[in-house]
Amino acid sequence: MKIEVQGAVRVEVSEFFRPAIVPGDDVPELQLLVGGTWRTAAKGDVFDVRSPIDGSVIARAAKASADDVEEAIAAARQARADFRATPAATRLEICARAASILAEHADTFAGAIVADLGKTSEQAASEVKATRERLGLVREEVRKIFGEYIPGDWMDDSVGKSAVVLREPVGTVAAFGPFNYPLYLIASKIIPALAAGNTVVAKAPSEAPIPLVLFARVFEEAGLPEGVLNVITGRGSDIGDLLASHADISMISFTGSTSVGRSIAAGAGPKPMHLELGGNAAGIVLADADLDVAVEKTVLGAFKNAGQRCDAISRVLVEQSVYEEYVERALKEAERWAVGDPRAESTKVGPLVNGKAATHVHDLVGDAVAKGARLLAGGDVHDAYHEPTVLADVPLDADIVWEETFGPVLTVLPVADLDTAIELANRSRYGLDSAVFTSNLESAWRTARALECGQVTINDAPAHGVGHFPFGGRKPDSGVGREGLGYSIDECTVLKTVVMPT
Repeated sequence: MKIEVQGAVRVEVSEFFRPAIVPGDDVPELQLLVGGTWRTAAKGDVFDVRSPIDGSVIARAAKASADDVEEAIAAARQARADFRATPAATRLEICARAASILAEHADTFAGAIVADLGKTSEQAASEVKATRERLGLVREEVRKIFGEYIPGDWMDDSVGKSAVVLREPVGTVAAFGPFNYPLYLIASKIIPALAAGNTVVAKAPSEAPIPLVLFARVFEEAGLPEGVLNVITGRGSDIGDLLASHADISMISFTGSTSVGRSIAAGAGPKPMHLELGGNAAGIVLADADLDVAVEKTVLGAFKNAGQRCDAISRVLVEQSVYEEYVERALKEAERWAVGDPRAESTKVGPLVNGKAATHVHDLVGDAVAKGARLLAGGDVHDAYHEPTVLADVPLDADIVWEETFGPVLTVLPVADLDTAIELANRSRYGLDSAVFTSNLESAWRTARALECGQVTINDAPAHGVGHFPFGGRKPDSGVGREGLGYSIDECTVLKTVVMPT
């Protein structure tokens, strides 16, 4: 596989972002935001930010230490009372202004996502649009913040009393964003936290930190008070545990790998947390499915965003009677997914986040082939690029059947019937998403009820979008809690019961 890169990769930002990203000797330098001040790390340390497009250094980011984390948390703690007292209407207005500013600089954000992560221009623009929409939809979320009145005369021990149950901000939210949607996913944690009246300490993903730094600058310009949103950049192994376990962190919102999520949960102690972790979605294709739809959507589900999605279709379980036809059509559909420089108009699959990730996917493919799978298309790897790959007749002892692939691989297995498909789907240790393709409503409903996951999509690939529908994991390795409009803001609040005489 040969990849032709179209010129040097650069991050282009306007003077508007100057406080957050300052010129360096050769590449821009990302700053920390602590207590309303953009600054370098306390110890002056930095780390390189490389583009997976060509492996070049495109920026340097401040490498936060424990001292920086402590200062960020202290700033968020100090800002709590005033921000909690800020009228909700004012918080909504800040979000509205942020949406407008983000729209003005949409091209800058999209360009940063392309350079930082290697998404195609179309995918990057879609992520920016989704973030802008999420800011605009915050008014829908706040409608979920309501209390309850409970009369006491229904019980002997509460006669003469009544209660009002209030929903209040939890305090300070630690937000951890993943690399695969470096703007939208961290924004979808920050926005509801702020709307509910919380302060936030947000940690950018080390592999793609630029979009979060830009996003914080937008909120600053929108009028968010100092100390309400603090941004730190650095290695999770150095500062993640401190941020999660700190006594002044009231809640954790994390999206990322299962192993890191488990580590954060172990160190955090008894505090509220939302964890969206790994996925191993099954796409079940029954004999009565519309094969044109099933093929298009399962290939899309496997290859979109180079497969780097927690809701990606990791394995396709096809009923035996249509198996060969499905495989033949899937091969033709896979040909449409050209791999290359994501800045090229013809490219549909860009690089993975780095060479290590591409090698991991390549190893999973090699393991499957060694155990008897048929490699029908792709399979080659070059630096951070992995060809869109089709594997058929994948045996059940292949690791790729049970692990989160996080790469552009269509893994296809034959199944005898629906019962077998459901059993195989549920055998996974993950439980985030799944899909079923069928023209029979009874089969669709039966499958949806039987699958042990947080979301089941019928006749389409799983997609979380802006969160109009709630999503989240069901099994421990896929996390706890729910994200989505109204649901995310619910996670960022706590209940208080006020009992009074009547």
